[in-house]
Amino acid sequence: MVAAADAQNYAQKLGITHGMVVQELGWDEDTDDDLRADVEEASGSEMVDDDTDEVVDAVLLWWREGDGDLADELMEIISPLADDGVIWVLTPKTGKPGHVDPSEIAESAPTAGLTQTSAIALGGWTGSRLVQPKAPSKQR
Repeated sequence: MVAAADAQNYAQKLGITHGMVVQELGWDEDTDDDLRADVEEASGSEMVDDDTDEVVDAVLLWWREGDGDLADELMEIISPLADDGVIWVLTPKTGKPGHVDPSEIAESAPTAGLTQTSAIALGGWTGSRLVQPKAPSKQR
């Protein structure tokens, strides 16, 4: 039951709560099924894919070395994202096939108009949290 207890923590680490619309992009045979199941259980529904016309609260982007231009991908992802939504770029941990250097994420985020706020370990993957910068409040 240790694996289930660890998996139960994934959605919590990602800030996924009941009722959130979560979009999943970049799924492949190597993605973490425990993480995926935990996110769907926590949100209370299946994750939507790139065909959705819904506004999404969070995006899980499975990203590997060789998947293309991350900045371009991030710019496309932003359109259905809620103003306070988050993008999690999930990359294989160091030493694993497809590992992405953290500097690639750090350089791609600002190009897409995003800010990286944190990085967390999620089993064999690393999650980098990206958000849209808050607009400065208007003063009267």
